[in-house]
Amino acid sequence: MSESGEDARQGVVNAFVEEDRLGLFSFAVAEKRSEYLAVLRAFDTARANYVVLLHSGDVADLIARSPGRHAALTTLDIAPLLDQLHAWNLLERSYDGTRAATLAEYRNRHFVYQFGQAGYKVYRAVEDVLGARLDDAALSRLVLPELLADMHELAEANRQADGDRIYRKLSRLDSTLSEMATRAAHFYLVLGDLVRTTEITPESFLVHKDALLTHMREFSSDLTRYAPKLAEAIALVESTGIEELVERAAISDERVFLTVDERRADWTDRWAGLSHWFVSAESELSESERLREGTMSAIAAVLSLLRRVTETRKGGVSRESQLRHLAGWFAAAPTEDSAHALFHAVFGLGRPRHLSMVHPDADIISTSRSWWEAPPVEISRTLAETGRTPTPGVPGRVQRNDGGIRRLREQQLESQRSRSAAAQSLASAGIHDRILDEQETEVLLSLLNAALTARVRVSGRTSDSSGSDSGVRLTLTDSERSTIVRTSRGRLHLDRLALEVSEVARR
Repeated sequence: MSESGEDARQGVVNAFVEEDRLGLFSFAVAEKRSEYLAVLRAFDTARANYVVLLHSGDVADLIARSPGRHAALTTLDIAPLLDQLHAWNLLERSYDGTRAATLAEYRNRHFVYQFGQAGYKVYRAVEDVLGARLDDAALSRLVLPELLADMHELAEANRQADGDRIYRKLSRLDSTLSEMATRAAHFYLVLGDLVRTTEITPESFLVHKDALLTHMREFSSDLTRYAPKLAEAIALVESTGIEELVERAAISDERVFLTVDERRADWTDRWAGLSHWFVSAESELSESERLREGTMSAIAAVLSLLRRVTETRKGGVSRESQLRHLAGWFAAAPTEDSAHALFHAVFGLGRPRHLSMVHPDADIISTSRSWWEAPPVEISRTLAETGRTPTPGVPGRVQRNDGGIRRLREQQLESQRSRSAAAQSLASAGIHDRILDEQETEVLLSLLNAALTARVRVSGRTSDSSGSDSGVRLTLTDSERSTIVRTSRGRLHLDRLALEVSEVARR
């Protein structure tokens, strides 16, 4: 079979298993869910007393011993309940011929029932939900030093090849980290409900806000302090040999229904998850870093809620009081039209506005064409919201930036003055036997560009800032020798050309 076919078959099997296990919770939503729960609680009570197999009469006796919790059920009432729980695979059924007092009873072979493994887990899950205190949430801050101590003891146990001790320490580390993650997830879930809910009063929040903020800050501080130490401890454990550690834990593992290879693979995955808690990958955050970031975000959310509560108390008006006053206004409205007017004023919702417009190109889209067939016509927002035809309105005020214009003009004049000074320096000092500065070089290149573009003996001219005739002139003439001009940018070679820079005579 191909790999894709095997994956498809495995997917079908997994879907069937999920559907089968979800069906185990059917008793929790059945019509007689209270009776089913009473029967399962009787089995749990017997299990606590090390009694596994129960007959319907035994179940009835156990239910009768817990008065007030459930209504009394007879053996005849319990028998169909047991059969249905067996059909849902919560209970396993077997035959017990020892209870028969007559031949007819023996032939009937009385049934006895016991919890199935999956059935017991489903029952405990339902009991956990029923008995959970949803407001009981806290972060596990005190387990961090215990984790560090267990890590060092695990490294020492691996050095001594103590398999049983390794198994105990690994099991404790795994359960402790799982509990810490579960408690943290539950804590932030409760905190998110606290931030979003409208049921909590400002008084109750202000009473507990200091303890809440202190609890989160202490947890974040301890996590920041212990995370590097735990990462070093994990590295210490890995230095003693992870393969040997996993092998010894798998051998000492007491799950006899799993092979050694399955236990080895399970502990390898558990150690990888445990290590990822405090040792981050190259491009990922470790679980401790994510938890610390979540704590800081939660602190920010609580502070934001505190600010809103404080502002509400300071202003004296809350959303609750606003809605109560609004409800009073609706109740006191004298007529239905008044209530509609109040609704429209408060929520801004009214009857739809009906408009009639023609298509801009009436020759293509006729006015007699059905509204369902014609394409939509664009309308202005003013017309849709107010019903008034839009107008161009008054001209907008011209925004003048006088300060910016003045600064640009000053920069322009300063540039012209510096350029004129550089041109006069070229005319007076010449271009030979010296190094031209940056401004003089720029003026010279612009004059050369003008002269070379004309391709004749021409002159380029630049004027001073006053706009007078006192400029300079550059003349290019053919020569048997080349001209070399030294500038701040380097040497300028002009092949068989002579340069002459002179001042333009005033008229």
